[in-house]
Amino acid sequence: MRTALSTVIIAVTAGALLAAAVTFTSTFKSLDAGAMSFFGKKVAALVISNDDSLRVAGEESLVRELAARGMQAVASYRIAPKEELRRADTARPWFEKAGVEGLVAVRPVSADTQRSYNTGTWVSTNYATLWGYYGYGWSAVYVPGGVQRETLVVVETTVYSLPRDQLLWAAVSETRNPRDLRGFVQELIKESVEEMQKQGLAKRQ
Repeated sequence: MRTALSTVIIAVTAGALLAAAVTFTSTFKSLDAGAMSFFGKKVAALVISNDDSLRVAGEESLVRELAARGMQAVASYRIAPKEELRRADTARPWFEKAGVEGLVAVRPVSADTQRSYNTGTWVSTNYATLWGYYGYGWSAVYVPGGVQRETLVVVETTVYSLPRDQLLWAAVSETRNPRDLRGFVQELIKESVEEMQKQGLAKRQ
């Protein structure tokens, strides 16, 4: 498994085979989430990664899943130049100009070590607001390493309201030694969006 994390997301475009089991180890839901729905609204799909191929493939996969649930999904790489997307102060005007109301961000955390999350994580200053998280997320991008005998792939998914600049829902998922990377990525994105839907963030008004 060479440069495991990059391969995980890039493989999404190659089609789905047997998917590895995806386990959600931590979730968070804002008290305001129940009153919000992005059905019929413009939602940006964002994959936070310095690997352009990984980012584009992942965002297109997210777009398909979000659009299938009634949202006007758009990939972030189609909204702004990549140089502008990497900083909150330069990215924010592009999202606002595009009329985006929600943002679903997927950030690979690691492909070799386990990360601990608790309730305090989601209410910290790094996560509480979209633009606070945006700057932190890009500054904490995971860089894939070499060959690993045991691989634990950890990915976090966050959902923000742009008008409120507020975290609505978040989850951390992990898969140990995925046997089939293509199927794993398809299942990860699908289940993450389904979990978001279960929280009422894609319900018809």
